[in-house]
Amino acid sequence: MKQIEISHLWKHYGQKPVLENLSLSINKGEFVSIVGASGCGKTTFFRLLLGEEQATRGRMLLEGKPWPQEPDADRGVVFQRYSVFPHMTALANVRAALDFAGAPLTGRLFGSAKKAANDEAMAMLEAVGLAGARDKFPHELSGGMQQRLALAQSLVRHPGILLLDEPFGALDPGIRADMHELMQSLWQEHGFTVFMVTHDIREGFLLGTRMLVFDRVRIDPQAPDAYGAQITYDLALKSKTRADFAELQESVQTKAPLTSAAEETLP
Repeated sequence: MKQIEISHLWKHYGQKPVLENLSLSINKGEFVSIVGASGCGKTTFFRLLLGEEQATRGRMLLEGKPWPQEPDADRGVVFQRYSVFPHMTALANVRAALDFAGAPLTGRLFGSAKKAANDEAMAMLEAVGLAGARDKFPHELSGGMQQRLALAQSLVRHPGILLLDEPFGALDPGIRADMHELMQSLWQEHGFTVFMVTHDIREGFLLGTRMLVFDRVRIDPQAPDAYGAQITYDLALKSKTRADFAELQESVQTKAPLTSAAEETLP
């Protein structure tokens, strides 16, 4: 089912075009990896999806309706830096979204509503493997555990879209592989649509069902800021073999070698 439709979208900052003439459709439940060189518009596109920025012109539709003009509960987000509340325990971090949804003015629930929120937050902590850390504060958790907490915090309201901005880039390789497995498990279980910005083409290939490659196609040496980035490749990732990865590397003109982790993962 078509969930997102983007037609002839442009984004300018002042007179400078950052994105130009983007058109694509996204079906519900797709896992879309977004790659490209630094400065090619990936972050701007991410901010448009989140609702922090608005398009200069063009159309963005979410389930047939105009795109929301600000972030909302239907779009969860996880950043590279662990975006959790440092003064709250793990359980309180996850429950916060439920508290403010149920009591927008005070953020405090009582009685059966508080118990229900507590149970739901605890279930999400269990889903990401943090049940035993419910009473710990973020500074008492490892980097991987903090990123699990950020995922739980983003998913507890059951968003239809999850936006990931290089969420695993700061993690050690072993922990990163564990997070990849967790992310795949949560995505398959809940069926939300994922957009993941990453600088690691291997990561995008291994996790995604589709890859968008951003690049500046038109370049004027006399006016380097005259043109914005476009989606130069829109690739379906149907299988995950070493040969497919090699073909993908060639397609997007990257020379990054396979890491040992990727070699172990690919058949």
